[in-house]
This record gives sequence, C-alpha cells and structure tokens, in this order.
Amino acid sequence: MTEDQLEQETLTWLQDVGYTHRYGPDIAHDGPTPERSDYRQVILTARLREAIHRLNPNISMSARDDALRQVLDLGIPALLSANHCFHKLLVGGVPVQYQKDGETRGDFVRLVDWGQPSPSGS
Repeated sequence: MTEDQLEQETLTWLQDVGYTHRYGPDIAHDGPTPERSDYRQVILTARLREAIHRLNPNISMSARDDALRQVLDLGIPALLSANHCFHKLLVGGVPVQYQKDGETRGDFVRLVDWGQPSPSGS
C-alpha cells in the first residue's frame, strides 16, 4: 500500500463517519478560504481553539488558553519526540493548573471527545 492509497482510505473512512474533507490549498493562506498563515502551519489554530473551548466549558479560560499554547509550542525540536508528545496530549489531554475559589487546581484539557468522536461542532 502506498502513502497515497493510505491517505485516500483514511479520508474515505473519515467521510463515512461524517467528517468533511477540506482540500489543503483551499484553506492555505493564499486559498479561497484561508485557515492558516502559511504552508508550514500544520495546526489549524482557530479550529483547535474552538474545540478546546467547546469540549472544556468547566475549565477556566486561562487554563484553556494555556492548553492551546502548550499544543502550539511543544518545545521539542526532534520531530519524532514532538510527535510522541503530541500524541500523548491528544489521547490523554493537556495538563493545566488554574486558580478556583482560592485554590490551585489541576485538570486535563481535552482536545478530542473520545466518548463521542463525531465531527459535531467541527
């Protein structure tokens, strides 16, 4: 199986469960509906920010913003290590701390609703 075949199979599977495919150049900085500032930007920040806020309404805004910053800057230069770290955040959530009622609380900001991973709201 080639990389292209794997990509096409994956896109078909995602479309079968309700996701909408967006062609990369259409959402590029110079495309008709830009969602990134340049071709090197792999994370669609506005979509990620919206998902974080939608999935974590009971976590403070500052903690949600901190989670977004952590995901956007993993602070790991080695690609393989960065991918491993991102996978861990994707699966387990982003660890955050925030103040509530005078106490420091710890929690995890979810990036994906694994209980219902449908594309609703995306």
